[in-house]
Amino acid sequence: MQLSNIKVPSQQVSFLQAVRIGLGEQQGLFFPTQWPQLDVPRLLDMSFVERSSHILASLIGDELTAAEVQQMVEAAFAFPAPLAPVTDDVACLELFHGPTLAFKDFGGRFMAQALVKAQQAENVRKTTIVTATSGDTGAAVAHAFYQQPGVEVVILFPEGKISPLQEKLFTTLGKNIHTLAVNADFDACQALVKEVFNDKALVQQLNINSANSINISRLFAQICYYFEAVAQVPANQREQVVISVPSGNFGNLTAGLIAKVLGLPIKRLIAATNANDTVPRYWKDGLWAPNKTVATLSNAMDVSAPNNWPRVEALLAQGLVGRDELEAVMVDEEDTQLSMRQLASLGYVSEPHAAVAYKALKRSLQPGEYGIFLGTAHPAKFKEQVENILGSPIALPAELAAVASEASLAVSMNADYVQLRQALLALDK
Repeated sequence: MQLSNIKVPSQQVSFLQAVRIGLGEQQGLFFPTQWPQLDVPRLLDMSFVERSSHILASLIGDELTAAEVQQMVEAAFAFPAPLAPVTDDVACLELFHGPTLAFKDFGGRFMAQALVKAQQAENVRKTTIVTATSGDTGAAVAHAFYQQPGVEVVILFPEGKISPLQEKLFTTLGKNIHTLAVNADFDACQALVKEVFNDKALVQQLNINSANSINISRLFAQICYYFEAVAQVPANQREQVVISVPSGNFGNLTAGLIAKVLGLPIKRLIAATNANDTVPRYWKDGLWAPNKTVATLSNAMDVSAPNNWPRVEALLAQGLVGRDELEAVMVDEEDTQLSMRQLASLGYVSEPHAAVAYKALKRSLQPGEYGIFLGTAHPAKFKEQVENILGSPIALPAELAAVASEASLAVSMNADYVQLRQALLALDK
């Protein structure tokens, strides 16, 4: 499959080229201009790994064999994505059963597999991944690439603005994982990463890539769990599925929209945001006006300028998604806490990001519809918040217990590109 740079359409690349490059010219995102036709009813009868292999092979095309793609999927998707009932007409798609207890394990691990193929195809000896995280990306990328030969990973995160346990999952690894605590918000971290990609000499010298959801391999991987969600819905309710997505950088929502474009019967999707509500306001009045990012309980969604929105605009421009098939809903801090308590009263313990999605879903769901909200992280990753809001203790899973007392190896820095450039050049020795 050929992918086109949204900003510079003349730049056309293959899937593996897009994986290796990450961002295109003028920081443009790579995106298909055509989509495969899938036999969705047949796919929904398959197992998660078998179905995902078919979907990804269709998207990638003949650049990789079906057997190669299946091998990549088997290595990446080695854990389930169960649909947990909350009420008769609402369920949570639990995407936190991977090694870092967050949905980004799917995309991060598949990207790690794809990058190996891309390096082999172009005979690339070493890649430096530079990425920013508002919470879960850091851990998922760090664990996916930890000790992978030929890869150095540099992760920027807003110091003091992600949960301590989220931070411990990726700042304690060392070896080829380098972590920088930036004295600023996530948008500033993301801006620094963009500066890196504008530095053509540095990009070429270090063969720099990004593992944010701007990388097409991560985005493609995320499409697969939407199919897994619908496959678990009773067949007689599949035409009435409404899915609410906690949205920060909008990669997850974009993947859901692509799943719909590929034929998955999703009645509509809901982009649920916190107080960083650029998209809900834009959806209402047509003005793109990001405000200064504010810190919220759902910190991984504290993004005012979502990088993936141009891909959503591309789907809208191609006429593949209608405005009536997408809602954008803001949920404030008070309703986030209320939503967590409501879920707990129903016997389901959740965390702030999923609670935002649940509240937005409840505002939208109509009689006869079947609602799914995405559980993007294990509640224990936000242990202090969850315990304070719900008033009861939650146990740490083994993955978090193992790092809770480990010392952070992160290096503090200001939001200064010169400082970041020096840190990156120090890796080229």
